[in-house]
Amino acid sequence: MLRGMANVSYWVDDMKAACKWYTELFGIDPYFQRPDEENPAYVEFRVGDYQHEVGIIDKKYMPKTAMNGPGGAILYWHVDDIQKALDRLLALGAKAHEPITERGVGFITASVIDPFGNILGIMYNRHYLDILSSTNTK
Repeated sequence: MLRGMANVSYWVDDMKAACKWYTELFGIDPYFQRPDEENPAYVEFRVGDYQHEVGIIDKKYMPKTAMNGPGGAILYWHVDDIQKALDRLLALGAKAHEPITERGVGFITASVIDPFGNILGIMYNRHYLDILSSTNTK
Protein backbone atom coordinates (compact mmCIF):
# COMPACT_ATOMS: atom_id res chain seq x y z
CA MET A 1 0.00 0.00 0.00
CA LEU A 2 2.62 2.60 1.02
CA ARG A 3 5.25 2.60 -1.71
CA GLY A 4 7.59 5.37 -0.65
CA MET A 5 7.78 9.01 0.30
CA ALA A 6 6.19 11.16 -2.39
CA ASN A 7 6.37 14.62 -0.78
CA VAL A 8 7.16 16.16 2.56
CA SER A 9 5.83 19.63 3.33
CA TYR A 10 7.30 22.18 5.72
CA TRP A 11 5.21 25.17 6.83
CA VAL A 12 6.90 28.57 7.17
CA ASP A 13 6.09 32.18 8.06
CA ASP A 14 8.67 33.75 5.76
CA MET A 15 8.65 32.13 2.33
CA LYS A 16 11.55 34.10 0.85
CA ALA A 17 13.81 33.41 3.84
CA ALA A 18 12.83 29.73 3.86
CA CYS A 19 13.44 29.39 0.12
CA LYS A 20 16.88 30.93 0.56
CA TRP A 21 17.69 28.71 3.58
CA TYR A 22 16.62 25.46 1.88
CA THR A 23 18.39 26.45 -1.34
CA GLU A 24 21.57 26.79 0.72
CA LEU A 25 20.94 23.51 2.56
CA PHE A 26 20.19 21.48 -0.60
CA GLY A 27 22.67 23.27 -2.85
CA ILE A 28 20.04 23.64 -5.59
CA ASP A 29 17.31 26.09 -6.54
CA PRO A 30 13.66 25.06 -6.33
CA TYR A 31 12.36 23.72 -9.63
CA PHE A 32 8.78 24.85 -9.01
CA GLN A 33 7.30 28.01 -7.46
CA ARG A 34 3.71 29.26 -7.19
CA PRO A 35 2.41 31.78 -7.88
CA ASP A 36 5.85 33.15 -8.83
CA GLU A 37 9.40 33.77 -7.57
CA GLU A 38 8.58 37.25 -6.24
CA ASN A 39 5.47 36.14 -4.31
CA PRO A 40 6.00 32.50 -3.43
CA ALA A 41 3.29 30.65 -1.54
CA TYR A 42 4.72 27.23 -2.41
CA VAL A 43 8.15 26.18 -3.61
CA GLU A 44 9.33 22.68 -4.32
CA PHE A 45 12.72 21.02 -4.50
CA ARG A 46 13.66 17.53 -5.73
CA VAL A 47 16.26 16.13 -3.38
CA GLY A 48 18.44 13.06 -2.98
CA ASP A 49 19.00 9.75 -4.71
CA TYR A 50 15.31 9.29 -5.53
CA GLN A 51 14.50 12.97 -6.20
CA HIS A 52 12.03 13.18 -3.31
CA GLU A 53 9.77 16.23 -3.34
CA VAL A 54 10.25 18.77 -0.56
CA GLY A 55 7.54 21.41 -0.47
CA ILE A 56 7.91 24.69 1.43
CA ILE A 57 4.46 26.16 2.06
CA ASP A 58 3.29 29.49 3.46
CA LYS A 59 1.83 28.85 6.94
CA LYS A 60 -1.36 30.66 6.01
CA TYR A 61 -2.29 27.50 4.05
CA MET A 62 -1.59 25.14 6.96
CA PRO A 63 -4.57 22.90 7.84
CA LYS A 64 -6.70 24.48 10.56
CA THR A 65 -6.23 21.47 12.85
CA ALA A 66 -2.43 21.49 12.60
CA MET A 67 -0.49 22.63 15.65
CA ASN A 68 2.03 25.44 15.55
CA GLY A 69 5.58 24.59 16.57
CA PRO A 70 7.64 21.45 16.16
CA GLY A 71 5.81 18.19 16.64
CA GLY A 72 4.21 15.18 15.06
CA ALA A 73 6.01 12.66 12.92
CA ILE A 74 9.68 13.15 12.09
CA LEU A 75 10.92 12.40 8.60
CA TYR A 76 14.52 11.21 8.71
CA TRP A 77 16.75 11.94 5.71
CA HIS A 78 19.59 9.50 5.12
CA VAL A 79 23.05 11.08 5.42
CA ASP A 80 26.43 9.39 4.97
CA ASP A 81 28.11 11.28 7.84
CA ILE A 82 25.70 12.17 10.62
CA GLN A 83 28.11 14.40 12.57
CA LYS A 84 29.06 16.38 9.48
CA ALA A 85 25.38 16.79 8.47
CA LEU A 86 24.38 17.87 11.98
CA ASP A 87 27.25 20.37 12.14
CA ARG A 88 26.21 21.86 8.79
CA LEU A 89 22.55 22.20 9.82
CA LEU A 90 23.55 23.93 13.05
CA ALA A 91 25.94 26.23 11.15
CA LEU A 92 23.04 27.20 8.87
CA GLY A 93 21.02 28.32 11.89
CA ALA A 94 19.02 25.22 12.83
CA LYS A 95 18.63 24.48 16.55
CA ALA A 96 19.39 21.13 18.16
CA HIS A 97 16.30 19.01 18.77
CA GLU A 98 17.60 15.51 19.48
CA PRO A 99 21.28 14.63 19.83
CA ILE A 100 23.06 11.97 17.84
CA THR A 101 21.65 8.68 19.10
CA GLU A 102 22.63 5.16 18.07
CA ARG A 103 19.46 3.11 17.57
CA GLY A 104 21.25 -0.14 16.78
CA VAL A 105 24.18 -1.23 14.64
CA GLY A 106 24.03 0.82 11.44
CA PHE A 107 21.17 3.08 12.53
CA ILE A 108 22.04 6.50 14.00
CA THR A 109 19.66 9.47 14.26
CA ALA A 110 19.62 13.14 15.22
CA SER A 111 17.22 15.99 14.57
CA VAL A 112 17.14 19.77 14.44
CA ILE A 113 14.53 22.49 14.27
CA ASP A 114 14.92 24.63 11.17
CA PRO A 115 14.76 28.44 11.50
CA PHE A 116 11.04 28.23 10.64
CA GLY A 117 9.98 25.79 13.38
CA ASN A 118 10.01 22.47 11.47
CA ILE A 119 11.75 19.33 12.66
CA LEU A 120 14.33 17.88 10.25
CA GLY A 121 15.50 14.38 11.08
CA ILE A 122 18.79 12.98 9.81
CA MET A 123 19.82 9.36 9.95
CA TYR A 124 22.65 7.10 8.95
CA ASN A 125 20.65 4.07 7.83
CA ARG A 126 22.41 0.97 6.52
CA HIS A 127 19.12 -0.36 5.10
CA TYR A 128 18.84 2.75 2.89
CA LEU A 129 22.34 2.08 1.53
CA ASP A 130 21.55 -1.61 0.94
CA ILE A 131 18.43 -0.73 -1.06
CA LEU A 132 20.25 1.99 -2.98
CA SER A 133 23.08 -0.36 -3.96
CA SER A 134 20.64 -3.12 -5.00
CA THR A 135 18.72 -0.75 -7.29
CA ASN A 136 21.92 0.62 -8.85
CA THR A 137 23.19 -2.83 -9.85
CA LYS A 138 20.19 -3.83 -11.99
